[in-house]
Amino acid sequence: MATILCIETATKNCSVSLGKSGNLVDLIEDKTHSYSHAEKLHVFIKEILERNNLSKSQIDAIAVSEGPGSYTGLRIGVSAAKGLCFAWDKPLIAVSTLQSLANQINQKDGYIVAMLDARRMEVYAAVYDQNKHPIRNPKAEIINPQSFLNYLESKKVYFIGDGTIKFKEICTHPNAIFIENKIPSAREMVALATYKYQKSNTEDVAYFEPYYLKEFFSS
Repeated sequence: MATILCIETATKNCSVSLGKSGNLVDLIEDKTHSYSHAEKLHVFIKEILERNNLSKSQIDAIAVSEGPGSYTGLRIGVSAAKGLCFAWDKPLIAVSTLQSLANQINQKDGYIVAMLDARRMEVYAAVYDQNKHPIRNPKAEIINPQSFLNYLESKKVYFIGDGTIKFKEICTHPNAIFIENKIPSAREMVALATYKYQKSNTEDVAYFEPYYLKEFFSS
């Protein structure tokens, strides 16, 4: 009956959820196009606990979206999660941002490519099978019309995430299916975080860092 507080700040969505026994209990998020994490994250955390009549002692773990994604967003989310873990003496669970994004797809055939916008024609992308199991680890890559061709030639491929906007402009393969207007949410973190909690797959709070995937460059 684990109760887990989940935090997602890897993109423009400032998102907080509560899960109990692997099921979503509540969700608060702001999907506006401006980054509101610094102003709203702690407000959302306080609100979601209050409206569910939960105290910090009733939370079993804190889960955070580990990246890849926005450098600033990830730093804010991870800093908040680590602060709560230290203050409340709770374990920290890291959830892959791209795997959480892939879990928004319900189709049971083909491949899933979770794809987040990076810079110019670059994306962060990972590939999953129809059961959401990873078959290619996340990487930063420059996309071109031949990207993901080995997957497209064998099965349908469902592309999801804000990086698909770039790829849709250059990919005309008939097996490519683009699922638009989707970004990572704390909603899908619940099941993934609960699984890790049950396996005692937690992080060292003192040393955990976001999964940036590539070094920061200033514009």
